[in-house]
Amino acid sequence: MKPWMLLNTCLVTLFMVVLGGCAGKAPVPEKQITLATQSIVQAESSGAVEFAPVELKAARDKLSRAKLAMDKKENLAAKRLADEAMVDANLAEAKARSAKSQKIVAELKESIRVLREEMNR
Repeated sequence: MKPWMLLNTCLVTLFMVVLGGCAGKAPVPEKQITLATQSIVQAESSGAVEFAPVELKAARDKLSRAKLAMDKKENLAAKRLADEAMVDANLAEAKARSAKSQKIVAELKESIRVLREEMNR
């Protein structure tokens, strides 16, 4: 083998080793799992079970999948799923709060209507 071919082979091998080292495992996403869990609890306490069950179920499912991915040492997938679970839980909470507000507004409008009827008698 010629010296320049040997040098090229060594450089290519070194380059691949360096790239392999850079593509190391991502850190365990414990913080994201904890935040997603807290977001789901918050959504449940704000009424998402009643007013946003689809979004809440999506958050729970993604959190479960994130935990499974973390157990399999697939940390990037686990982080992504935990982040998505947190977003879904936040959406569920927002929808629940909005639905509760709309319900209160409808009740107030009905009360105003009844009061107006009584005033017109």
